[in-house]
Amino acid sequence: MTDCLFCRMVAGEIPADVVHRTDRVLAFRDINPQAATHVLVIPTDHHPTAGALAEADPTLMGEVVAAAHAVARQEGLVTGDGAEPGYRLVANTGPAAGQTVHHVHLHVLGGRDLGWPPG
Repeated sequence: MTDCLFCRMVAGEIPADVVHRTDRVLAFRDINPQAATHVLVIPTDHHPTAGALAEADPTLMGEVVAAAHAVARQEGLVTGDGAEPGYRLVANTGPAAGQTVHHVHLHVLGGRDLGWPPG
């Protein structure tokens, strides 16, 4: 998709501060961070929403979540047991949920206390 911001990042047309990459997943720092650590994790293939990706390629959805956890570990948000200090994964789906780029992405947020309920 030539008009998709994230597809253009995957293609190298738009620079990104990449922190993790595999053949099928890309993770990069958010340009408008909402926490000390704010990384976006995307599949390199275009899927507009989490539901669309889950239906089309559940294995890839698992790879995206695994990459998000790898980023959290790399960023010091989890210890060897995978729990402390912690992080939040957010997937906004659709305009009412605040999705502004229609290429599925997980936000990895951490490095500060994250209250509940969120905004």
